[in-house]
Amino acid sequence: MKADFYETLGVSRGADEKELKAAFRKLAMKYHPDRNPGDDTCEVKFKEINMAYEVLKDPQKRAAYDRFGHAAFEGGMNGGGGFGAHGFAAGGFADIFEDIFGEMMGGGRQRRSASGRERGADLRYNMEIALEEAYSGKTAQIRVPASIQCSECSGSGARPGTSPVTCTMCSGSGRVRAAQGFFSVERTCPACQGRGQTIKDPCPKCAGQGRVTEDRSLSVNIPAGIEDGTRIRLAGEGEAGQRGGPAGDLYIFLSVKPHEFFQRDGADLYCKVPISMTTAALGGAFEVATLDGTQTRVKVPEGTEHGRQFRLKGKGMPVLRQPQLGDLYIQVAVETPQNLSKRQRELLEEFEKLSSRENSPQSAGFFSRMKDFFESLGE
Repeated sequence: MKADFYETLGVSRGADEKELKAAFRKLAMKYHPDRNPGDDTCEVKFKEINMAYEVLKDPQKRAAYDRFGHAAFEGGMNGGGGFGAHGFAAGGFADIFEDIFGEMMGGGRQRRSASGRERGADLRYNMEIALEEAYSGKTAQIRVPASIQCSECSGSGARPGTSPVTCTMCSGSGRVRAAQGFFSVERTCPACQGRGQTIKDPCPKCAGQGRVTEDRSLSVNIPAGIEDGTRIRLAGEGEAGQRGGPAGDLYIFLSVKPHEFFQRDGADLYCKVPISMTTAALGGAFEVATLDGTQTRVKVPEGTEHGRQFRLKGKGMPVLRQPQLGDLYIQVAVETPQNLSKRQRELLEEFEKLSSRENSPQSAGFFSRMKDFFESLGE
């Protein structure tokens, strides 16, 4: 029967990360094979300690262990995070000790290429365009302040005619080892910061960084039909890498300004058009401008009600990188007459006297049903 992981580390089930780390450190130092040469029992105990800590330090693995016990890591239940032949999870024994004891020697790892070249950072540029520009597409010119490769030293950071030299402290590896008790701990070389090279005679233009900050002018192609929130990636147009490293990327985040007349929903456009009460009652027509630069005539049939929509096929937005167009929906809003003259009021009053249920079927039907409802309450 396998030992309980909490008992193996000598902690309670409610132990926090700090308690787990302290218990592991104490036991690992006690049972480390280097401290107990030839003792097979200590070697087995040391592996059990590492297996227990590897599970309990990970919140997801710990939750699985608390629920299913050792069965959570047997028969393929661990979801790909299983243990190797020595009971260590992917990442290995060195990662565990880097995590626990690396803090004694100045913290975690820094990842750099063997040549010391580092990839430049990605940049973000926010751009706002009009709906008309999103409809037709455009080529925009932007200016971006960013670090670019130093032209004086071609990104090496060294004065022209000289070159970076191999770091004497780490012999070019970017890592140094230091003894900490009976452990040998590896850390980033403090002399070259992990690059493996140092510059004795830095470039006067970039001060040894291999890059300088300048404004760049870039051309950005915005395709027709682009939507609000779209991100455009310009590969290699971000910050220049240090010491001749590859440049990062530039990301253009687009936003489309609200339009005075149109609201957009995907490829479709919506427009609310006010019409007079007489046009709605008698019928008529009006002209509406569209984003393609033309005007379209919309016919209003007799008896049109407030809120009715008319569809103009193919008058909406382009579909990104597709040949089809969306539609334009015109919604009419019937406007109630205001500031009436005496004669207008007389005509409307006369019209009201001549009106019947057939002229306003909805209101007549509503109040009829309301009356029936009220009368039913008194029964």
